[in-house]
Amino acid sequence: MLSTTELIWGLIIAALLAGALAYIFVRQRKEAKKSVGNTGEINTKQLQLQAYERLMLLTDRIAIPNLVGRVNQPGFSAKQMQLMLTQNIRQEFDHNITQRIYVSPESWDAVDKLKEQNLLIINQVASFFPADATGHDLNKALLEMMMQNPKASLHNVVAEALSYEAKNLMR
Repeated sequence: MLSTTELIWGLIIAALLAGALAYIFVRQRKEAKKSVGNTGEINTKQLQLQAYERLMLLTDRIAIPNLVGRVNQPGFSAKQMQLMLTQNIRQEFDHNITQRIYVSPESWDAVDKLKEQNLLIINQVASFFPADATGHDLNKALLEMMMQNPKASLHNVVAEALSYEAKNLMR
């Protein structure tokens, strides 16, 4: 059994260790707060730039010519291809929806309008095809429409707006 003196010395040592650990913990928290104060703005800019980068990629992936080239499935009917194209746009958009919190409302609205416009174009072009039309027929019509009316796509406008805002962040 421990004597009273040994017990007191044990309590003193435990109290000193606890005090030293508390002092180290408080000092580290103060240093962490100072470094976050200096880098918090940098981290926010990094997140914003990464969001603009992801939205540029999204914009490129849902551009109709790129989408048709990536999603093309030989042997699909026009209806199946329409479904595949529209689902792909929605999935790409949904996958990047969290980027909305890092970019300006105008940028997000531009990306959303591009998505809606591309869905509308695909659905409208597909509506003119008979039930026995092939996916190749739909893809060909979509690409021809885009080539004949390059201004019909918001892709380049949205990409330029995103690029402009990202460059402004870097200044």
